[in-house]
Amino acid sequence: MSLFEPYAELAVQHFWESRGLAVQRQSERGASDQGERAAVTAGRNMDGFADLFAELAMANGLPGAAVHIKKALVTLPGYFRLTKTWDLVVIHEGRLIAAVEFKSQMGPSFGNNFNNRAEEAIGAATDFWTAHREGAFGDPRPPFLGWLVLVEDCSASRKPGKPITLANFSAFPEFQEASYLERYTASCAAS
Repeated sequence: MSLFEPYAELAVQHFWESRGLAVQRQSERGASDQGERAAVTAGRNMDGFADLFAELAMANGLPGAAVHIKKALVTLPGYFRLTKTWDLVVIHEGRLIAAVEFKSQMGPSFGNNFNNRAEEAIGAATDFWTAHREGAFGDPRPPFLGWLVLVEDCSASRKPGKPITLANFSAFPEFQEASYLERYTASCAAS
C-alpha cells in the first residue's frame, strides 16, 4: 500500500457519505431534486481529495505550502475568460504551485456528461496555459495543472460503446466500442 492510498480511500468514502447526507438533508427539508441531483447540488462532495493533495504537497518538499479550497482563494486569472474558479490551489512563497479541478461522473447518463467533461477539461487547460504563457501568474516556471475525475464503476460505465461509422473519415480504432471507463482512462492518459 502506498503512502497516499489511505487518503484516496478516505476521499472516496467522504464522497459517497456526503452524497448520501445531501439526499437525506434535502428529504428532511421536504425538497427534492430530480434523479441524482440532490446528491450533486449540495456541493463539496469532492472535498476529501483536498486532503490527499495537501499530503502530496508536503511529501514533495512543500511543508509550508498553502492549500486553498475556499472560493475567494481559488479563483485565478484566465486568458480567454476573465477568471476561472478551481477546486484547489496550492501557493508556496507567493508562487502558484498547482491548480486542480475535481469532477465526478455517476450513472446512468454517461453520454453527454462525458463529452461535456472532456470539453470542459480541454478548454480550462487551454485557457490556463495561455494565461500562464502571457504571465498571469507571475513566475515563469510552470505550475502543476490537475484534473481529477472520480467515475462510478457500474454497468453503465463499463458497457461497450456502439461501433462508430463516419461519412468522411475514420474514428480512432481504440475508441471503437470503448466503454466510458475506457474513454475516461484514455482522456486522462493523453493529458
